[in-house]
Amino acid sequence: MAQLYRHNKPLTLESGEVIQGLEIAYDTFGTLNEAKDNVIWVCHALTANSDVADWWPHTVERGKFLDPERYFIVCANFLGSHYGTTSPLSVNPATGRKWYYDFPRITVRDMVHCHQILARALGIERVKLLIGSSIGGFQCMEWAIMEPKFMENLALIATTTCSEPWAAAFNESQRMAIRLDPTWGEERDDAGIDGMAVARSIALISYRGGSAYNATQQEEDPVEAKFERRAHTYQQYQGEKLRRRFNALSYYRLSEAVDSHNIARGRGSIAGALESIEARTLVVAISSDILFPPEAHIPLREHVKQVEYHLIESSFGHDGFLVEHEKLNTIIENFIN
Repeated sequence: MAQLYRHNKPLTLESGEVIQGLEIAYDTFGTLNEAKDNVIWVCHALTANSDVADWWPHTVERGKFLDPERYFIVCANFLGSHYGTTSPLSVNPATGRKWYYDFPRITVRDMVHCHQILARALGIERVKLLIGSSIGGFQCMEWAIMEPKFMENLALIATTTCSEPWAAAFNESQRMAIRLDPTWGEERDDAGIDGMAVARSIALISYRGGSAYNATQQEEDPVEAKFERRAHTYQQYQGEKLRRRFNALSYYRLSEAVDSHNIARGRGSIAGALESIEARTLVVAISSDILFPPEAHIPLREHVKQVEYHLIESSFGHDGFLVEHEKLNTIIENFIN
């Protein structure tokens, strides 16, 4: 069950816009020890939530790298998300009405600023490990640059230093689908929801890639002509699945935040930004990831001072960080210990 932290000061975003009445939803697992040196902070991916055990299978378990008997695990739902932290469906105290389309554009650095606020509120000054995959990795990277001494160890999984045009193109195609929904623009919680289902089906192509689809969505009978394919129903199912649990306004704003990601922004260069990271750093790429491919991890390998690199062989693309939890567990356990 997520807990809720209410911040009593205004949050000023990078854009200069201000959010009053900030609320941050977060989950914890395990017990904080007396020395406060057993904290692992997890930054979640795009449509996940603060309950790590819910979306990252077989990680929050005894003997795994998020073992609640050994560690105090914290995960905060990031700004703009649907799962409890201030978002487009939250009430704007300045108007007394829900934000909807007036919810400001946010950046990954804004998300990290909220994490820092929560960490201070929880009395956490340093963590044993800061870990994140995909946009979770974006947050971890930014945090390690913004506050280098906050983490002893850093794990960046299936992520990148900046959103390349390839990823941004997928995101814009998704937003185009949302904008074509006839309900988009209406002030209602489910506005654009059908368009978001289409958007999710577009996203899944980048998350899985051809190797995963061809391995899991083949027809049982290749003799007959197939006009209704397993891949069709899979796309429909994934779109409907997100439709039932998320909202299009958050999805739209979060995809813009992903596109804004570039650790070099305002810092001179990617190399210079990475060289400021002080934590021991683990970098993990997925061999078949077409969204953030192995070559996207090269700057991390070359410019972070203390770095260990692993490539996980997997046919599940970007989603390999979810599917290949056993391989990931071995890598992270060895790194921490």
